[in-house]
Amino acid sequence: MRRHAARGILGRVRLGTAGSSPRLRRWALAVVLVGVALVPYPSLTAAGAPPVSACRSGCRPGSVPGLVSWATPLAGSWDVASGLTGTVPAAGLAYLSVGDGVVAVGAGLTVTGYSSKTGALRWRATLTGFPAGAAIVSVRTWPGEVTAGVSYQSSGAARGPERTEVVLSDPAGTQTGRYPAAVFGGAVAGSPQDTVIVGATEVTSYDNATGHIRWRRSTGPVAQAWRTDGGSLYVTDSAAGYVGSAPVTALRRIDLATGAELLVRPLESLSFAGTLSAAFDGVVLFSSAAGVAAYDGLTGDELWTINGTVPEGADPRAGRIYLTRGSNLIGVNPWTGRIQATASGSAVDGSAGVYVVRSGVALGLDQGASGDAWGYDIAVQRVTLTSAGLGWPHYFVDLSGVGGSADPASNLVVIAACTQLAPSAPAPPAQPTPATPAGTATPPATSTGLNPATPTTASPGTSASVSSTPSPSITPSAAVSAAQGCLHPELVALNL
Repeated sequence: MRRHAARGILGRVRLGTAGSSPRLRRWALAVVLVGVALVPYPSLTAAGAPPVSACRSGCRPGSVPGLVSWATPLAGSWDVASGLTGTVPAAGLAYLSVGDGVVAVGAGLTVTGYSSKTGALRWRATLTGFPAGAAIVSVRTWPGEVTAGVSYQSSGAARGPERTEVVLSDPAGTQTGRYPAAVFGGAVAGSPQDTVIVGATEVTSYDNATGHIRWRRSTGPVAQAWRTDGGSLYVTDSAAGYVGSAPVTALRRIDLATGAELLVRPLESLSFAGTLSAAFDGVVLFSSAAGVAAYDGLTGDELWTINGTVPEGADPRAGRIYLTRGSNLIGVNPWTGRIQATASGSAVDGSAGVYVVRSGVALGLDQGASGDAWGYDIAVQRVTLTSAGLGWPHYFVDLSGVGGSADPASNLVVIAACTQLAPSAPAPPAQPTPATPAGTATPPATSTGLNPATPTTASPGTSASVSSTPSPSITPSAAVSAAQGCLHPELVALNL
């Protein structure tokens, strides 16, 4: 999961033990892998770039502008939990996408649309016609439409997970189409006229008005890994597909508007170096144990390699790809690999999380009851934006790199938070221990094999900040039960 979650978005890397002061934690710049594992990483200085000074006293001015653009109530029952989990539905999981003027939230089988400008409720749609146990596993926004991927168990002889992509018009929220999709595929492009779906063995463009196929491109007998880049879709050509370890010998570059396909092969070798992990500005990134290799998405020419790094996402407005090396976040030119910005955690005491970078500003979130959001300007090496009072923040992630909390075309980021907890349920009265009859040996206590302190592991479809491990940034008095209710859950829009 950590390898999957590190692809396509800005991840999270632990830098040490958090101090007791939320003020110091807010000043600490860290890159933390967005995932369920809370594994400390060593602090290293980025080679090829001077380390930045520590974000300590004087790092932040005395008064900084707020981040919050709007907040709106969330419908349904929500709980809070300590650590990275934050504010989540009381049952099941929630998925969110922001873009093209709408914020769409999916939970259970209900999708709700809000205005991305004001947070006003626009529509709510309940998806019907699915078998028991079906649930939304992805929500994505497109110009004029929203798509929701619904996963369920097939009823045939070969029982297994299936997925259907439901198309909803915006702003009405009316269902306009349903198309079969790969379990880890779904919509990769959409408009009022058409929707492009990644299936298990093909990529298909459907006409929204008639449901007829506009074009279809085969991708082989097994499901493959894929990434989008603007108007292009890259699909790997690997004998074992995305679930195997066979090398990627070619990429199918498919034009999402026309279906035109170009087969891209590596020029210097028989296969690409690693697995497809990101695509940005015509450059595709492959990751391996050695590091990251970048290739020209048209010719297959290797552009650069940086050892010991993991791709963490892109800043479209600044035109940079971000990588992590050790505890350092480095922004590089996608075509040359030249380091253009560095944020180092090597000289920082404390721990915090950075989730996404927009226009050179990294968004960080402090967890727990005293949750804060803060914007760290990488160029000036200090916090320039902050907003307190965002209790138990939750950042939504789509592991495919499409959808999630951050709008790819603007500086808007939408998270969930809880402004007031529900009262804790009273503990049940203690039951008296029955007396042991004389002459009878007391049996030893038996173990169920479950450790209540063991972190909860999420499935591949889980929003990437799910964990039941208490966060170091929360004092014991602020820790809450994993099932404590939230009286006032909210969607909160942050503008970097």
